[in-house]
Amino acid sequence: MTTLPPDLHRPAYGTASLADVLPGVAAALGVPLERDEFPADPLGLHTVLAGARRVAVLLVDGLGADLVRQHAHLAPTLASLAAPVGDLSAPCPSTTPVSLASLATGMPPGSHGVLGFVTAVPGQEGRTLTHTQWTDDPDPDLWQPRPTVFARAEAAGVPATVVAPYAFARSGLTRAVYRGATYAGTVGAGDLSAAVLHALSASPRALVYAYIADLDLTGHVRGVDSDGWRAQLQLIDRQVEQLVAGLPADAALLITADHGMLDVPAATRLDIDAVPELGDGVALLAGEPRARYVHTVPGAAADVLDRWREVLGERAWVVGRDDAVAGGMFGPVDDGMADRIGDVVALARGTWALTATEREPGPSRLAAYHGSLTATELAIPLLCATGSGLS
Repeated sequence: MTTLPPDLHRPAYGTASLADVLPGVAAALGVPLERDEFPADPLGLHTVLAGARRVAVLLVDGLGADLVRQHAHLAPTLASLAAPVGDLSAPCPSTTPVSLASLATGMPPGSHGVLGFVTAVPGQEGRTLTHTQWTDDPDPDLWQPRPTVFARAEAAGVPATVVAPYAFARSGLTRAVYRGATYAGTVGAGDLSAAVLHALSASPRALVYAYIADLDLTGHVRGVDSDGWRAQLQLIDRQVEQLVAGLPADAALLITADHGMLDVPAATRLDIDAVPELGDGVALLAGEPRARYVHTVPGAAADVLDRWREVLGERAWVVGRDDAVAGGMFGPVDDGMADRIGDVVALARGTWALTATEREPGPSRLAAYHGSLTATELAIPLLCATGSGLS
């Protein structure tokens, strides 16, 4: 198996990953779920949630487990909640579209096909897909073909509701990862809290999923070591307090995240566009600053791999696609999905970021990033609160 450097870690697919959360919730709600080679409920959530007939899962974008522990004094509600199974692992790359698809399908990235923030579109030379700016091309039902846990819950008679910003309601990513659920679009933090509690109370059994984006955005723009990020965390803690206080007696609330995040100082940024040899033999650059996919011109893959390894050195773990797949970075990779991964994969180490200031001027100016496989980026919490009838 492919050997990782000591500071990077292989995601714990099928044992303790984000993809294992909703299958466990489904098991607790009596929804049958097949997951190919993976167990139905490796986290034992049917025991953790015993007696719950309604379950809400709140995903706070960017709320890494290390960040929760470091700022416990600012988030007393989060700090007080039970962590019944310890930290979970985000997928590879540790980035939002990949994580949301893994959560929603209960499968690792190689199975659902959302394999990066920006990926190549196979068969369309030079074209990339930015998953957060996606509408209807490629067709979301074909690009991400796996059934969602929400659709399976609905088929089993358990109403499924997604509570997320109204602006995302018609996006391609929403259709790809939330199909099968009723989408309750929200216009603010208070509206989200009210919508979650309403959906939990609307039927005798319920699966509710909610998404909060603001912490991640604040971290990217201001940094996680900023007054703005800390103030945003305090607001989210208050929102969680409202949700816990309003839980129906037979309901449970799980809180998790899609990835952690780390600040990247100027001293640990390498601008790919400023190093001409990194462009030799490269047809397309995809991914993001801490998780790069490099697609090469025909016949150049081996030379590009050697060149990127030589230039990047200890800044990143650089590996060919076949070795990354064989090493289990993406879980089992279904037919037709591998071409969305670069011929060369470069995952940043330490606090390095592989920016591209000419091609990606906006993303290259951010203060904090994620996407690689360091412990801080991978470790995400799974916190639990229960209604009065389950305490």
